[in-house]
Amino acid sequence: MGMKSIVSRYRCPRCNIFNSINVNRIFDGRMLFSCSECNICAVVPKYADVDGHDSAYLEFLDLYDNGHVANSDDLNVTMQQERILRPPQEIDKLLEVNNYGSNNKLLRKILHSQQDYVVEYRLIQDSNSGIRCPVSKLSIDDRLVSILSKKGIKHIYEFQEESINNILLGEDVVLVAPTASGKTEAFCIPILQKISEYLQSSCSKSNQTRPIKGQIHAIFLYPTKALSRDQLPKIMTLAASLGISVDIFDGDTPREEKNRILSVAPQIIITNFDVLHYHLMHRTTFSFALRTSKFLVIDEAHVYTGIFGANIHYIVRRLERLCTNQLQIIAASATLPNAGQFCKALFGREMRVIRGEGRRGKVNFVMLFPSLRSNRSLVIDLVKQTTAEGHKTIAFNNSHLGSELLSFYLSRQGIKNKVHRAGLLPSVRRTVEQAFKYGKLMTISATPTLELGIDIGNVDAVISGIVPINRLTQRLGRAARRGQEGYAFLALGNDPISQYYCLHPDDYFADQEQVYTDPSNPFVQEYQILAMVCDKPISKSEYETDVAMSKTIQALVARGLIIQTEKSFVPNFKKAYEILDEYSIRGIGNTIDIFFSKVRLGERALPKAIEELHENAIYFLSGRRYQVRKLHYDTQHKEYPYYAELVSVPDDYPYYTKALVEEWPSIIEVHEQKRAFGIEVKYCSLKIQKKVTGYTNIEIGQETMQGKKIIFSTPIEFEFITKGFVFRAPRPIDILNDANDENYVEMSGYHASEHVLIEGSSMITGGASQDMGGVSLGSSGLIFIHDSGIGGNGASRALYDKFDVTMKRALAILCECPCKVESGCPRCTYSYRCGNNNEYLHKMAAKEVLDRAVSGQQTEIDQDIPADLTLV
Repeated sequence: MGMKSIVSRYRCPRCNIFNSINVNRIFDGRMLFSCSECNICAVVPKYADVDGHDSAYLEFLDLYDNGHVANSDDLNVTMQQERILRPPQEIDKLLEVNNYGSNNKLLRKILHSQQDYVVEYRLIQDSNSGIRCPVSKLSIDDRLVSILSKKGIKHIYEFQEESINNILLGEDVVLVAPTASGKTEAFCIPILQKISEYLQSSCSKSNQTRPIKGQIHAIFLYPTKALSRDQLPKIMTLAASLGISVDIFDGDTPREEKNRILSVAPQIIITNFDVLHYHLMHRTTFSFALRTSKFLVIDEAHVYTGIFGANIHYIVRRLERLCTNQLQIIAASATLPNAGQFCKALFGREMRVIRGEGRRGKVNFVMLFPSLRSNRSLVIDLVKQTTAEGHKTIAFNNSHLGSELLSFYLSRQGIKNKVHRAGLLPSVRRTVEQAFKYGKLMTISATPTLELGIDIGNVDAVISGIVPINRLTQRLGRAARRGQEGYAFLALGNDPISQYYCLHPDDYFADQEQVYTDPSNPFVQEYQILAMVCDKPISKSEYETDVAMSKTIQALVARGLIIQTEKSFVPNFKKAYEILDEYSIRGIGNTIDIFFSKVRLGERALPKAIEELHENAIYFLSGRRYQVRKLHYDTQHKEYPYYAELVSVPDDYPYYTKALVEEWPSIIEVHEQKRAFGIEVKYCSLKIQKKVTGYTNIEIGQETMQGKKIIFSTPIEFEFITKGFVFRAPRPIDILNDANDENYVEMSGYHASEHVLIEGSSMITGGASQDMGGVSLGSSGLIFIHDSGIGGNGASRALYDKFDVTMKRALAILCECPCKVESGCPRCTYSYRCGNNNEYLHKMAAKEVLDRAVSGQQTEIDQDIPADLTLV
């Protein structure tokens, strides 16, 4: 059947041949025994991992003695009936419906592997139906028409025409279209046209033949310096046709270049929000040059979510305070389903949403469910097969650890690859990008860092873990980007939401990512209003018209950071800069710097860092494993007060680690409350006391979520403020009536409910589960779900708003998972982020809890109920 066996050391009861029995684990925990010689086989129930194979083998022998074994062909039929495998004729029908793929050997081999359930196959190809307007018909300068023609652009898409016309009319616009569809041209053309008209008008008024130089008219903002440099040639080519100058000003710009830019400013400056934040608050020459700007372009706007987005909200406000013109804002993204709502929160204004499609080649899209192997085995096999055919491949993971583990396993199997993720030094990421672009590297194991529009050359195949459909569409934009045929594989996993989508694939295509941010984050407000007063004193009238800002200003005055004068509020510059120069707009709080042999290799933000960089933790970096010798807290060290010291580990070291975590939440303030069905739910500010009590050693190569526990003599503690919501779950009374240990079953039911609510919400909230944590307070029934970022990032708010839909989805996941184990399994109740080693879980109790909730049972929150144990 082409499956990879777990073990092959048993004797066949029919042909009596030793080592002929292969054992394979099915996705629901059952085991398949088959003889490679005489082809008998049988499926037996799941057994405990301690003696699971031996106990299951005895069951297999018993099935044989009672005549309950089959041959391989009969078993194939059974597995097709149970949706473990898809019948070959159905797979062929999928290819036939799409009128493609029958002669594609790679595609047929993957679809007919008999190791995965083929959920969906679609051939995605550009219809060119959106092309409408000849460039020559646009109300733009003939020189722009000429340069576009030379670039092979003689017609534009409908969305580009709409964007050009609305920007020319002065509208604030958010442009949503796929990667490589022509978004840059859609906002560049009208901005260049308007700058050219302004420069010509200035010449006429001053009776000069050449435009007056030295004024910035447009600011183009990109989330990374690499992307800025990637986009520069395209923008410069268009701008040069009209005699408009363009420059990049960021941390990588040489000093002599900066001096030239400051002496004669270009009409368009390309930079990033980090640079704006620094120069505005330090009142530099560059900040004064920005004040003549008329246009603000924010590309890859979907990046500015959570805490980062809250900072961007205030930086835009600060820039608007200083500019002498009303800024026209243009945002662009490949993926923003809730574009209008999100951009209103981000920029504080209504914006016209323009959506479009663009050109790409043929993309073979396949959704696979790994029914007879692990998700990681599936992804490794896909990488092997695509690269063996000479296809350049990116495998996207949703976490740092996932990308590092995949790289580690690929290297073990001789597949050359590199990791591309946040936390690596920028120089390391650039080296990986260049190696891939010029064909020196065939495979990258990446996190969403490579979703951005950086040109890394041809990409033939994209393999992705589970992400919302609009995020997947952006990743697909990498495949066949230059018009060639490509492959895109969505590899479902061992998790609740993958289990759900395997049974309900249409829901996957209907669920859309809702991008979120929370500008009311109190910590961001304090830092950014302190920066705002450094930019320019805040007048009494400003203070009096903004209640939220006035409260924050008074708090800063009390701390001696702002000084109140008769007419305005001014900064205590010395104290303010001491705080602001240590602040990162991409997160709140300190980071842990990572050192190996006294060389800085990267960083990790708190509070997550204490889970990954505790003493003896195994830390993956660029596909290699290191061990943390010591985690240092040295507040006297100005440059690196917090850092982790790594040492190398042998290649044959058998483990990696996962932290054991406790969290104790308490409510600071209730902001909003509602009922979901009959459940009272309160959205609050919370204080989280976080403890890392130890860790588990998980064996490399074992697809398990549990491991041997090591407990610290002294826990690592960290306390932070965030936002989240709390509710009280209904008691699973029917299950408790039959329970031997009522307390254990009850707390395990609540813990399992918390897991499946967070994990199952992922696509409903747009992948926000990655940015959330959860705590169930023992047998009290109180469950807290909170933002993982300090101060709050908006993720739990996205779940709070859709909590009723999430409860229904979570109940469906539990009802449809076929596992019979008390605790459940990775596809229903387990969580990779569990801080309790996936212990204290009870599937049937959780099912009753959620069934009662969805049926409308009333519950009230009692904050005074004591908790005997917190389960994270």
